[in-house]
Amino acid sequence: MDRIVKLDSRQEAALQATADRFVAVHDRDVLKALKEMIVLNGHLQERLDALSARRRATR
Repeated sequence: MDRIVKLDSRQEAALQATADRFVAVHDRDVLKALKEMIVLNGHLQERLDALSARRRATR
């Protein structure tokens, strides 16, 4: 982690609502939802890394 993100109460409430919906999609299985989130984050990180590499290559 490069930085710590601080949320205000409105952002925290929105994040909680999103997390609740995500867990509900996974049949209220928090561990299953967490595993899915880890996989999704891994895919997103790979895409970000690829974009960064392309940008560095074009400079």
